[in-house]
Amino acid sequence: MKKKRWILALTLVAVAVTATVLTLQYYGILPKPTYTAQKFGIQVILSPQDFNQNGVDDYTDFLQGSKQDAQNHPTYDGQYVPGGYPPSNIGVCTDVIWRAFRQAGYSLRDMVDQDVQAYPQRYPEIQYRDANIDFRRVKNLWAFFQAYGQELTTDIHDISQWQPGDIVIFDQGKHIGMVSDLRNRHGQPYILHNAGQFRREEDYLGRTQVEAHYRFDASQVPEYVLVAWSEP
Repeated sequence: MKKKRWILALTLVAVAVTATVLTLQYYGILPKPTYTAQKFGIQVILSPQDFNQNGVDDYTDFLQGSKQDAQNHPTYDGQYVPGGYPPSNIGVCTDVIWRAFRQAGYSLRDMVDQDVQAYPQRYPEIQYRDANIDFRRVKNLWAFFQAYGQELTTDIHDISQWQPGDIVIFDQGKHIGMVSDLRNRHGQPYILHNAGQFRREEDYLGRTQVEAHYRFDASQVPEYVLVAWSEP
């Protein structure tokens, strides 16, 4: 009888430990093995543009900028900031995106603001234009990239179509992130994003509804849309 109890107890402990480990891995608290596109025979696409002429293509700049934000690990805080730009130690999901664009030399704040002025009908969420916050709202970025980004698949199993630097809208426009160069064992890319989670670069793509997937190719965008970054 005692032996059976010990076996049952050990089985329950093993199940509990396994469940805990799987849960921690699912939410990115424990690391999992990661892979690159090469592992799956996927060619990484480089942007034809180098907007800030730093010798690095735009998509790679986007990736580097979003990775830098992940490394900074800003506290999740969406407070209104005079001037628009929160300091590097605070931010929300949309701040990952403008910081990625800044790395490539773009002022996403000004690009969105001038588009809001020119095409207010695209931005039904905006009642009163405010350049200091409009670019930090997911649905406004969704409208902007719908107008100027290349719309791509939302099928997370079509793994070759997901490339570093792509922009992804989640959960009915409540969240946004950027595609990483890391992938899970199925070839699906990690997402760089800020929802206040422990790991800012994580296996997130299958956790919530993907609403839209874009690639921003400045060579396909009217020149008047593009605004260069300048230090505030």
